[in-house]
Amino acid sequence: MKNLQESLEFNERETAGCCFFFRLGNCMYMQKSIVKGGLIMEIRRDYYLEKLIKRKNNGLIKVITGIRYCGKSYLLNNLFYNHLIESGVDADHIICFDFYSGADLYMIGESHHQILIEKRGVDPEKFMAYIRSKVIDEGMYYLLLDEIEELDCFEAVLNGYLRKDNMDVYVTGNFAKLLSKGVVTQFAGRGDVVHMYPLSFAEFMSVYNGDQYAGLDEYMLYGGIPWVVLCENEKEKTSVLQFLLNVVYLRHITKRFQVKNKEELGELLNIISSSIGSLTNPEKLKNTFKSEKKSKISSQTIKKYIDYFEDSFIIESANRYDIKGKAYKVTPKKYYFSDLGLRNLSINFSQLEPNFCMENVIYNELRMRGYNVDVGVIATTEKNHKGKIVRKQLEVDFVCNLGSSRYYIQSAYSLPDETERSKIIRPFRKIDDSFKKIIITKDIVQPYYDDYGILTVNIYDFLLDPEIIHR
Repeated sequence: MKNLQESLEFNERETAGCCFFFRLGNCMYMQKSIVKGGLIMEIRRDYYLEKLIKRKNNGLIKVITGIRYCGKSYLLNNLFYNHLIESGVDADHIICFDFYSGADLYMIGESHHQILIEKRGVDPEKFMAYIRSKVIDEGMYYLLLDEIEELDCFEAVLNGYLRKDNMDVYVTGNFAKLLSKGVVTQFAGRGDVVHMYPLSFAEFMSVYNGDQYAGLDEYMLYGGIPWVVLCENEKEKTSVLQFLLNVVYLRHITKRFQVKNKEELGELLNIISSSIGSLTNPEKLKNTFKSEKKSKISSQTIKKYIDYFEDSFIIESANRYDIKGKAYKVTPKKYYFSDLGLRNLSINFSQLEPNFCMENVIYNELRMRGYNVDVGVIATTEKNHKGKIVRKQLEVDFVCNLGSSRYYIQSAYSLPDETERSKIIRPFRKIDDSFKKIIITKDIVQPYYDDYGILTVNIYDFLLDPEIIHR
């Protein structure tokens, strides 16, 4: 290989989805571990592993979704596989198949080259014949299937396995609509989704060689994609992020959704990157394109591109919720990146804006913990400096719902004085229900409740202790 970029591109073409390794400086990266200075380090993903264990043998198709390279294959083929072995399952009753693996495709008489030439997916008849050859008795078999969307007619194939009492099926996939409309809907409630994110801050800190303060700064800069986290230095992290954004994510979007104007797609991502934490919509973005890029891109095209980003799990949208009126507002929305490293790279590490980056980190943590997260809106009336009654809309950063639980959360990078704190809690004072209200700040403070019952915690405690907001 002539250079790092060529090496990375080769790796993506030839080994995507496999348990692979390559050398990057002094760091040998593997999906299952990292070798640094002779030590093998493994990133545990116990939160997601426990989710799979709880779903074992539940009669549903377990669908693991998430952005590419967030660790889905590692979770399924290493952590969960090892759990099955340790729990007494015979290795010949665990059938692993990766639809991106050249070696696995060869076993069933397929090849990447032929599939590309014929512009099709993997032949389902060949795959099913392979599975039949492996199932030789009535014992329980565990099917661990990577990149399921590469299999033609995968919904019908999986539906057939649902009818077999001795098959417990787990699949991974990378596109939201494909899986939600395919697996889950096709099975009329018999699909069970586990959504996976890049490393949480707690997972990041399990392999970070430093204190939590320096760790959070690096986490907000380079994100939590395992491959990036395990790189030795800033240059390597940046190179891998460039590869992931340009060669993996954007290229996959342009191919899968047949996007013709690649430049506009990239520019839109840059603009969204510059506006995390801000309300926007396709019409506003169209006007930005018109004024800054002299582009005539339509709002309909922008909406399609945003859908592609969401379908690929690069970004997520947060809807506005009228707290008093108990109703959702369709537009505008806020957009957050599933990984801040990708966001920061897309704008060339400028406009880092730590307050908005921290807000993004909090959003991701809440989503990882299973909360539905909206942006809270409170309509209120008050007198202006001229004594005239005016209507205003106050904002609560996050309205978080999980079952019957609800939390209102404000992200405050710093609370230098009581004046600033009063501004932050002002929307809380307008909410007349009894759900817990929380301020999360980067200031180093011990958790405390004020006279209004508002809990203040620092960002480190919030990220490292999931129970702190429940106390």
